[in-house]
Amino acid sequence: MKRHEPTLQRCDWVPVGDPLYVAYHDDEWGVPSHDDCHLFELLTLEGAQAGLSWATILRKRDGYRAAFAQFDPAKVARFGRRDVARLMRDAGIVRNRLKIESAVNNAAQVLQLESFAEYLWSFVDGEPIVGRWKTVRDIPAETA
Repeated sequence: MKRHEPTLQRCDWVPVGDPLYVAYHDDEWGVPSHDDCHLFELLTLEGAQAGLSWATILRKRDGYRAAFAQFDPAKVARFGRRDVARLMRDAGIVRNRLKIESAVNNAAQVLQLESFAEYLWSFVDGEPIVGRWKTVRDIPAETA
């Protein structure tokens, strides 16, 4: 007898038919992470996304992984002017000097912490905040 997986109900913001968005929603969004490199990746990608669509960043994610040393903060923190110049020519990422320099600076700041994950999780006492909203319109403005 064949077992059927329950149908996953996706959020309203997931574009139908976009495999990158679907994979992000189904496998990553809202999943708690305690991995410093993964959290640094998300910080970097969120910074790159400012003013752009998340779909743009998801399409460039592999380029970011290659360009930013698989999001190893110790390696990224050592990036200098030549690295920034190289990244400014890299079509695999968003070529914005301030966003690139911000990622390098953020890596250096992450290294100042004993654990980036512990620092971030301290804001919510180590527990995820779980909303039970049914639609995007239900989310309170101060939360969104």
